[in-house]
Amino acid sequence: MNTTATEVLEFVKENDIKFVRLNFCDILGFQKNISITADELPSAFENGVSFDAHAIQGFRDVTRSDLFLFPDPVTLAVLPWRPGPGRVARFYCDIKNPDGSVFLHDGRTLLKQTVARAEKLGYVCKIGAECEFYLFKTEESGEPSGIPFDKGGYLDISPLDRGEDMRREICLTLEEMGIKPEASHHEQGPGQNEIDFKFSDAITCADNLQTFKAVVKAIAARNGLFASFMPKPILNAAGSGLHVNISLSQNGQNIFKNEIEGHSNVAESFIAGVLAKTPEITLFLNPLANSYERFGKFEAPKYVSWSNQNRSQLIRIPAATGERVRMELRSPDPSLNPYLSFALIVSAGLDGIESKTVLPPSVDADLYTAGSSITKALTTLPDTLGKAIALAEKSSFVKKMLGEEWLSKYLEIKKIEANDFTASKDKEQFYKARYYNNI
Repeated sequence: MNTTATEVLEFVKENDIKFVRLNFCDILGFQKNISITADELPSAFENGVSFDAHAIQGFRDVTRSDLFLFPDPVTLAVLPWRPGPGRVARFYCDIKNPDGSVFLHDGRTLLKQTVARAEKLGYVCKIGAECEFYLFKTEESGEPSGIPFDKGGYLDISPLDRGEDMRREICLTLEEMGIKPEASHHEQGPGQNEIDFKFSDAITCADNLQTFKAVVKAIAARNGLFASFMPKPILNAAGSGLHVNISLSQNGQNIFKNEIEGHSNVAESFIAGVLAKTPEITLFLNPLANSYERFGKFEAPKYVSWSNQNRSQLIRIPAATGERVRMELRSPDPSLNPYLSFALIVSAGLDGIESKTVLPPSVDADLYTAGSSITKALTTLPDTLGKAIALAEKSSFVKKMLGEEWLSKYLEIKKIEANDFTASKDKEQFYKARYYNNI
């Protein structure tokens, strides 16, 4: 065991931690965990903890079903909503094969490889996630009712905004776990909220996003509510997006510049790479049939375009200065697998840098009201799950990133889902049955 693991074991001993959750996520991004006693943690660091990979969707067949979880020491966090005596801590884990080699179909491993590629090219990538979610009332049985917690709108205050105490509790819990919230507010939809946390390295951001979703759901449940990260839980209201903010630094300096300073060639090529690849990776950024209800309305993009400040674009450069200048990708939604998605986004940008892709001119128009003279020249994002599947299946970039076996498993799962959706007579009922309690 290394020094960090030794320090962690000492912390666990000194802080009355009796149970340890080993977290990872499946191919679709759903969190999974194994709970062990604190006494077993030294062995977990040294030898891993085995699990049945055949029972995890998209991982392994029954003939090679053993995989091992190795807790990442730097991800230790105590769960504040599970008080002592006998406190509970959690780690995010690396997944390895029985021979000790890394399991290549793990999104966290893929993201680590992508970060290493960026560093080899001389860049450090920082990501910040802006995640929206809905709060719903629950029935006496505890099941979600479908009735929003309030009727507030964008940036409303109490009494229209009934979620402010909930957001406060969530932010305080995140702080206890070492995650620094930057801002929180009511969003456009009834019962819709947003909490943003500080930029961090890509892997930490993905870990923090998984933690964030778990915290939101736990705090909501503790207060008799249900939190939903479904992209479009109310069809006639705003959808929930997951805006991904990315910056790159080279030799400690942010290469992104604002509109006045003028964008660097490298930053422009990174943005151009992401623009070029977004249609073919949309399946992973927007993985549900319900995801496609968002596009083209309530400030969710429809076209492959970019601009400064303009929220109708796929990519915008927010007004900022210095280290806070970044690009914001506005199409993803909270149902994604963050490790897999961040790896694809960053790799697309790095491909753009390596090939010196030229950034097309900005589209300085409101694309929700623009006429065909502007929009006819623009590529549209896929507007159904089926179309997104077709683009991913044909993509040499996606195949290079995931490999044929991983991609085949993912496509198989999603094709079944798309076919079930197409066969459904009532899409709203399909969404409710398929996603509402699970996302």
